Amino acid sequence: MLEILIFFLKSYLIVLMVILTIYAIRHYFFTLNRLFAEQRLYYQDIIDSELPKVSVLIPMHNEEKVANLVLNSIINVYYPEDKIEIIPINDHSTDKTKDILEKYSKNYPQIKPLHIYDNKTKGKQNIINKAVDIATGEIIVIYDADYIIPKGQIRDLVTFFIDPSVGAVMGKVIPFNANKNLLTLFLTMERSAGYQIDQQARYNLDLIPQYGGTVAAFRRDLFIELGKFDSNILAEDTELTFKLYINGYKVAYANRLEAYKEVPETWEARAKQLRRWSRGHNQVMFKYFFKLILTDKLKFYQKLDGILLLMIYLVPFLTLLGFIDSIILFFLGEMQIVNYYLFLLAVFGYNVFGNFAPFYQIAMANFLENNSDYLKILPLFFISFVFNLFYSSLGFIDSVLDLITKRQIKWDKTERFFQK
Repeated sequence: MLEILIFFLKSYLIVLMVILTIYAIRHYFFTLNRLFAEQRLYYQDIIDSELPKVSVLIPMHNEEKVANLVLNSIINVYYPEDKIEIIPINDHSTDKTKDILEKYSKNYPQIKPLHIYDNKTKGKQNIINKAVDIATGEIIVIYDADYIIPKGQIRDLVTFFIDPSVGAVMGKVIPFNANKNLLTLFLTMERSAGYQIDQQARYNLDLIPQYGGTVAAFRRDLFIELGKFDSNILAEDTELTFKLYINGYKVAYANRLEAYKEVPETWEARAKQLRRWSRGHNQVMFKYFFKLILTDKLKFYQKLDGILLLMIYLVPFLTLLGFIDSIILFFLGEMQIVNYYLFLLAVFGYNVFGNFAPFYQIAMANFLENNSDYLKILPLFFISFVFNLFYSSLGFIDSVLDLITKRQIKWDKTERFFQK
């Protein structure tokens, strides 16, 4: 019995190392593509005078700290007034959010608040579903409540829909509170790597750039046709990404379309956010993994990228199990997994190149963003690594419990910190 256990533990470590190596290669490949390959043309570089009507949805729950911020920026966007409606969605707010929205709606007729106080409709995915039903725009644009929206951005976002194969568009998120503390610097650098390298490389390579749920837009009729958001999935943006690709549509990424938001300023708020992201993302993995493999709408390399994307929040849990696995083998005196020298070479190679890969991606992304000063904290990223490993793993466990128990999903909004 012990021999079977030891064999299983050793086999798991070998499989884990293969998985981590694949992700390391992916980090390198995406970074090199972003740095040296020809970058794909942006649709906003194509001039088109015919603009569709858009409905801008802004989900809000107790957003009195930031409501003025996003509303003051949205009323000044460059878009024909007869072709835009702004629908702030008040999701059971108990602070002054409702009063703020009513004040703006009296002064700006294009602002049409939707106040939701019934217990049946709660959470971002559900309130967006309800708002889409009453929206009159051909294109739905989504912003979270803590955003500063550049004046020409909505016009540029909708330009992508001249391509009939584009089902959704995603812009780039830049934190405006990066220098608040060490955590906000970590998150800013991680966001840069995710957008400047990861998203842009996937867009260049015709893979699966991800719809991110804010600074984003999608076709209203297509969204309804595909069944809208699943009310039992927290990561509604990830779900829409795979729903679109499996049905033959794609997500366009616009690296130059930047909008500014705050990131969590406390470790507690970040822990809740990360755990929710991991939970929701893994819910999507359980629902779409085999659908992705079986679809005839994607090529092999696109499916491979989709699988790696679906597993991105599973890998921390697998890595955590790998640490536990190694500790057990160490105390059993069974650390020799394969040929000693071959294993030593593999470990050395992975630690020299594999572990360095995500740091290389982060460094190059911040270099491209002209944030070279941030690179001095790169050696401290092990703190973020351990933190992310733990809370992403908790999110995966949450998603497994969701799958088993079929329990009701509750949306927890990220705490806001903006004061003035």
